[in-house]
Amino acid sequence: MSPLSPITAPEESPVAAPRTLRLPLDPLLTLAVIGLGICSVITLRSATRKLVPGHPDYYVDRQAIYLAVGLLCMLALSRIDYAVLRRYKNVIYGALIVSILAVLGLGHSAQGAQRAIEFPLFSFQASELGKVLLIVSLSAFIVERSRRLRERDTTARVMVAALVPTMFVIAQPDLGSGMVYMVIAYMLLFIAGSSWKHLGGLAALVVVAVAFVMVAAPAVGVNLLKPYQVARLTAFLHPSSNPEKEGYQQQESKIAIGAGQKTGLGAGGGQIEGGFVPESNTDFIFAAVGEQYGFVGAGLVLLLYALLLSRVLRVLVMSKDLFGSLIAAGVAAMLMFQVFVNVGMTIGIMPITGVTLPLMSYGGSSVITTLLAVGLLQSIYVQARASAALKDRVVRY
Repeated sequence: MSPLSPITAPEESPVAAPRTLRLPLDPLLTLAVIGLGICSVITLRSATRKLVPGHPDYYVDRQAIYLAVGLLCMLALSRIDYAVLRRYKNVIYGALIVSILAVLGLGHSAQGAQRAIEFPLFSFQASELGKVLLIVSLSAFIVERSRRLRERDTTARVMVAALVPTMFVIAQPDLGSGMVYMVIAYMLLFIAGSSWKHLGGLAALVVVAVAFVMVAAPAVGVNLLKPYQVARLTAFLHPSSNPEKEGYQQQESKIAIGAGQKTGLGAGGGQIEGGFVPESNTDFIFAAVGEQYGFVGAGLVLLLYALLLSRVLRVLVMSKDLFGSLIAAGVAAMLMFQVFVNVGMTIGIMPITGVTLPLMSYGGSSVITTLLAVGLLQSIYVQARASAALKDRVVRY
């Protein structure tokens, strides 16, 4: 080199500064979450203002706090590499079982169910958090057996692992969450590429089990479900036969939604504020949306769910590995099933199972759990974008 040659700095290594790890969150996914949270608060403001005398904003204030805490948890989880969770699958699954058993042992009984542990400022419903814990632990287990996915042993182990917490949850009783657990496990096997014979066999087994529990067992005097559970599950088939008891809730819900017509009745009056629709702030909040804001409001909420689910499926496709894809698939199954069942039971086409409407229904456990699931999706999105950007830089150099 000539002594007069200029000194140049060495070229930066394409992998030296992985600044791509600071990519922003998925904007459309975040928009859908915030939009649903705003819709929840607006709906609760008018639907619950008479539920607690002297405190018209009781439910609104708490829901706003739950949403704020959930968003903070989402942001925190999005900055963590989700792949780390694979190492702790046994700990996560153990936490799932212990938390559900703790509710059975220490939980507070309300309306015939023991689903939550009461704390001074909030109640903890383990079956809600268990949905995310189950998704992560089962996804990690399936990835470990990725070379043996088409074996019957793998399918059996996954379903047994899901069935154990499901049985404990149904014993609370919380049939809705138990159904969500099984749907999550089935979707994970489907996305992972399990044999169609195994998937078909599982579907047939579910049909046989339902027929046994609902028909065969009661015929011989064995009642596996409580009478009120059977009545709620079958009321939607003949809602007008007993409109003052089992069919009452769905009948009033349909009346409320129909009364909303195109643009709704607005705040005040109607079936919701009159107290004719029980649980209008939780399980039947979609009825409140339909009555207060009509077809336009209900359509907006459903469009936000469509946006949310489309982004979840987008994250599933763009994930950098199987573990991320399975987590996204589990979250997609959880959200799709809950939205379909909840909206369906408010309009009378699905049985009443106690499934909440994600991010809309009042409740800290439900809201925070859903936002934790979204935080995992954001982590998968960030890591996928970082991986794609790093590959692009390597190829360019």
